[in-house]
Amino acid sequence: MKKRKKVDSREVGLEIALLLGKHFFKTEHLHYGYWTSDLDIDLLNLPQAQENHSNFIISHIPAKTKTILDVGCGVGRFALRLANMGYHVDGVSPSPAFTKYARDLLEDKSHIFECSFEELQTENRYDVILFSESFQYVNLRKAFQNTLKFLNDGGYILICDFFKTDADGKSALRGGRKLTKFYDIISQYPLKPIKDIDITRETAPNLKIVNDLLTNVGHPIWNLIIHLLNNNYPLFSRGLQWKYGKRIEKINRKYFSGERNAENFTIFKSYRLLLYKKVNP
Repeated sequence: MKKRKKVDSREVGLEIALLLGKHFFKTEHLHYGYWTSDLDIDLLNLPQAQENHSNFIISHIPAKTKTILDVGCGVGRFALRLANMGYHVDGVSPSPAFTKYARDLLEDKSHIFECSFEELQTENRYDVILFSESFQYVNLRKAFQNTLKFLNDGGYILICDFFKTDADGKSALRGGRKLTKFYDIISQYPLKPIKDIDITRETAPNLKIVNDLLTNVGHPIWNLIIHLLNNNYPLFSRGLQWKYGKRIEKINRKYFSGERNAENFTIFKSYRLLLYKKVNP
């Protein structure tokens, strides 16, 4: 009997975020927002903060760039903006759902490779390989090897993503490669550092919004569901607790402890824009 493939919870989470964003905020961006000092930290301002994030990346695309590979292009919204600016943009998306969405959106403006970056095979070469909050999901060495293979001579790798710091303690915030490990490994490849900009303070407010939602909306809804099960379906509730008690406890600790906040983000994460240039070995 063929083993059933597990559903990727991260992909489902991204699809839910996309649906919520489209319905409530008229945005299809799936990345963090960049919060300028004049922008109030409010959920309703998230689309503007996300637009600021896109503008920030665009402002650091090197001059004379013509071709871009957008790795982890999501639904293709940022790739479409780049294409409309005159860049030739291709995308990489391992998600079948997002690949279809991106292809429908971009039509013949771009080619979307449905695979991981590690599995990518193409004869195309690019001036810039872009990772916008997708670098944390790739194998470091394979990412650098493929970057060198798919870049034109003198091309660039542009990364905008968060990394783990060396802070002591255990964080409730998951994701990110170790920043010190990143610096160590990339130094072993013919990639010259051009820019390294810390934007942790500008992106940390996203976690304040997340924490407010979990505290003021998520936790009360969760408690209401538990209350309903305990009172109306006590046998089922006890069975659920017996079988999934540790997992339920983990969910409470992870999402409703109040630790997924902006202060912890600035301690345990470092959000950076990194630009490296391919040089002759």
